[in-house]
Amino acid sequence: MAVDVRSPWGKFDGQSGDSHHLAHHCADVAACFEAIAGLPVVRSRMAAAGGVPLSPRGHARLTAIAFLHDVGKLHPGFQAKGWLPDANSGHRPPPRGHLAEGVALLMRDSGAERIWRPLGLSHIDWWDDLHPFILASLAHHGRPVDSLAMKGGWDPQAVAGAVYDPADGARIMGTALRAWFPDAFADGAHEPLPAPRLQHLFAGLVALADWLGSDTRFFPFEKDFREDYIATARARAAEAVSRIGLYVETVRRLATGRAGFTDLTGFVAPAPHQQAVAEVAADQRLVILEAETGAGKTEAAFWRFARLFAAGAVDGLYFALPTRSAAIQIHGRVNRMLERLTGAGGLKAVLAVPGYLKVGEAVGEALPHWQVRWDDAGLRADDDLAARWAAENAKRYLAAPVAVGTVDQAMLGALQVKHAHLRGACLSRCLLVIDEVHASDRYMAEIQAKLLENHLGVGGHALLMSATLGSWARTRWLGGRGAPDFATAVAAPYPAVWTRGAAEPRDVNGPDARVRHKTVAMSLASGWAPDHAARLALAAARDGAKVLVIRNTVKAAVATWDAIREADVDGLLLRVAGGPALHHSRFAVEDREVLDRAVETALAPDERRGCGGLIVVGTQTVEQSLDIDADHLITDLCPVDVLLQRLGRLHRRAGVLRPPGFETPSCTVLAPEAGLEPLLAPRFDNGLGAFKTNGALSGVYMDLSVLELTRRLVAERAEWTIPEQNRLLVESALHEDCIEALHRELGNRWSAYRECFLGGGDAKAQAAKAVALSTRSPFGDEPFPDDDTTIRTRLGAEGARLTLPHPAVGPFGREITALTLPTHWSQGLDPRAPVTVESSDGMLRLCVGDRWFRYDRRGVGRC
Repeated sequence: MAVDVRSPWGKFDGQSGDSHHLAHHCADVAACFEAIAGLPVVRSRMAAAGGVPLSPRGHARLTAIAFLHDVGKLHPGFQAKGWLPDANSGHRPPPRGHLAEGVALLMRDSGAERIWRPLGLSHIDWWDDLHPFILASLAHHGRPVDSLAMKGGWDPQAVAGAVYDPADGARIMGTALRAWFPDAFADGAHEPLPAPRLQHLFAGLVALADWLGSDTRFFPFEKDFREDYIATARARAAEAVSRIGLYVETVRRLATGRAGFTDLTGFVAPAPHQQAVAEVAADQRLVILEAETGAGKTEAAFWRFARLFAAGAVDGLYFALPTRSAAIQIHGRVNRMLERLTGAGGLKAVLAVPGYLKVGEAVGEALPHWQVRWDDAGLRADDDLAARWAAENAKRYLAAPVAVGTVDQAMLGALQVKHAHLRGACLSRCLLVIDEVHASDRYMAEIQAKLLENHLGVGGHALLMSATLGSWARTRWLGGRGAPDFATAVAAPYPAVWTRGAAEPRDVNGPDARVRHKTVAMSLASGWAPDHAARLALAAARDGAKVLVIRNTVKAAVATWDAIREADVDGLLLRVAGGPALHHSRFAVEDREVLDRAVETALAPDERRGCGGLIVVGTQTVEQSLDIDADHLITDLCPVDVLLQRLGRLHRRAGVLRPPGFETPSCTVLAPEAGLEPLLAPRFDNGLGAFKTNGALSGVYMDLSVLELTRRLVAERAEWTIPEQNRLLVESALHEDCIEALHRELGNRWSAYRECFLGGGDAKAQAAKAVALSTRSPFGDEPFPDDDTTIRTRLGAEGARLTLPHPAVGPFGREITALTLPTHWSQGLDPRAPVTVESSDGMLRLCVGDRWFRYDRRGVGRC
């Protein structure tokens, strides 16, 4: 009697029962890797990572290893997941995975010898030399395999009248391996060389190939093995790589002749610093741009990308911003320039912010089973929809040709977390732009330094931008040792363009420099109570000024807003949806979009701003990337670099009609009436100073020495000329020479506090080093932590996200779907617990467990 012999499957659809032969799936992934690794920029990155270009034989060997990435699925325990139990006995082998099983086969464990011998691995003379690459291939699910090899369970199995012998599948796989990738087995030198960076890059490329090769839109199932299937796989892989946007040569040709500054931006001519950035040679892979807020750094970055892209030096761009709101704002600007570069039918920028599905202007909706419905699906060709592949899963954001998101998405590629190698490999193709690089604390800076090291180590390009980068930080980013003394630091030109290895920056301050100078009248107010800030704001607004009030904390912003509401008989507060509004981080995503637009309209540098006085109250959320222009600024004391950032929202544009008395920019800085010394205790007050958490200092602006020097600059300098004095102002508060002089004047309490603060920073740096991903070590030498969910891109930055059971109408008339709580309100709260929602009088009340929260025009609050 004939016996039904089961074939191994590689992909299985539990709903339809359809399956894809294991050899076919492995061919799909190998063909995707082959196509991706054959792209000129990727090939260049692999050469940089390995130290020498790979020969065709070396590429073929890596492709052969990629083919075997899922060979562990031969195990009967894995195959049984697609079998029905025996009708008589109910027997089915216990379910198994395929990664530890793959280790057993590819590392030729004695317990699996009857399977790996038919694969033919014992006859491959280069096999043992490439063990790190083999482990990298097995890590295609996102993390190194740290489980022991699965020794047992490899015997044939008879279930439901059919027999499955993994050795039969191994023979098919072994025969296909040699027939489909013959160059891998040609005689010659042992390669690729055991370069750790190449091993890590290979891991990410195989993971990308596995994501793509598993997509049934490009690789439909074929159950029965075909000896010639590799030709089908290669044709499908070439099409898939092109359709999702990894192959960009066609688009690159569209961009020919369009990479000029005027073509991209619409401006007549570039500023000298923009010209200097664009003209940095392509072999200079790290560039730092220092220029004031509003000086066109975004346009300079995109112009450099356009030139590198046209030259074939990069295949993509990732624009990394410090906050979600900044990313959302910059996304639109980048997308408009991208359309000018590649045409209306060309590339579209992905918004790489979790919770959003947006490519260009198209918005998507997440559906079950990882599907996405796009709002223009009926109007777009299949190729247009396929080009949004990277946007449909946050783990794939960096595979997009152009994406704009938070710096966290890039930093996840430099941490020991799942899918780090995928992110790093995708990013290697791109120009990485990190905006506001000065805004990072020690923990983030350490991770970003590792990110930059890994990225540049494989030949990637990076551009760091800041309005206010101190000399110590700049020296560190450029790989130097020891910051310059105060006089030298102040003498450095500004704006400036720096490259690694150059002793001096490029001169962008020649006679043709078109730098707009503004002199700001600075005043220091002793006291920062909400009613005091409210009185100052109302007085200026009643004189006709557009007033921007920036408080250091949400609590202070809400209290100031309440105080203005109580005294505002003239209706001078920003209004949204028929009522007063303020701007901070504790609003739903849907409402933040409304608030962003309202603030940008109210403080627009054009006719949209309207006439008459107005007050906008906010926090740090209004100081980054919103295109706004205030007549008068009222701000809490903050470090000088942050203060200069806030001043960038004051008199941002020339030619705007100002009310009498506000023809020149003016700023009032609010400071605690008792000074800063009481905060040395330590004590925390409105964002300044620190509080102790588990014995360590925590806070927002904790460096009281820098804050005191900033306070003195405001008190002693009635006028600040920007950007002429930017370098002097920054170094006068941040340079160690000035801080040491302050400590000699004020005594040991100040130096002792700073030592404690810096010690906490050192601890944060060490914490970052402990979780950072090093690509200098051979792959697999540093296994990832068992639980990587606690590893963060920002310490203490994660609050609970409450998903509403159904959309609810918020205070501004829009439906909202979720709210994010501050970290300190989230302790002990289970975000997966059911959320109860009550609505009344424009306010939502939410209950989670035994805790109640409210959501109204003030944002999220506790009941």
